[in-house]
Amino acid sequence: MDLSQKDWWEGFLKDQDAIILDVRTEEEVASGKIPNSINIDIYKGQGFVYQVEELDKNKTYYVYCRSGARSAQACSIMNQLGFEKTYNLIGGIMQWEGPIE
Repeated sequence: MDLSQKDWWEGFLKDQDAIILDVRTEEEVASGKIPNSINIDIYKGQGFVYQVEELDKNKTYYVYCRSGARSAQACSIMNQLGFEKTYNLIGGIMQWEGPIE
């Protein structure tokens, strides 16, 4: 599900079991990331699937990338793998106004 920045961040802050997933490349992550996010690069193809399948499917995932396109794709893949709660950040980190590390 696509969420606005406000709803995405508020949802994450309210959910103690939530995980922020950054699906950008390592180079992109090096230029700044949302605090406490984990990085699994969607461009790794099957490697992305293998890494995602090791995650807890019962948790809620707040997913982002640079603009929102790759993270939407990641949410779709995760849903196909049995994840029920995935939320895509509309506009990605390019439009992010929250904390960055």
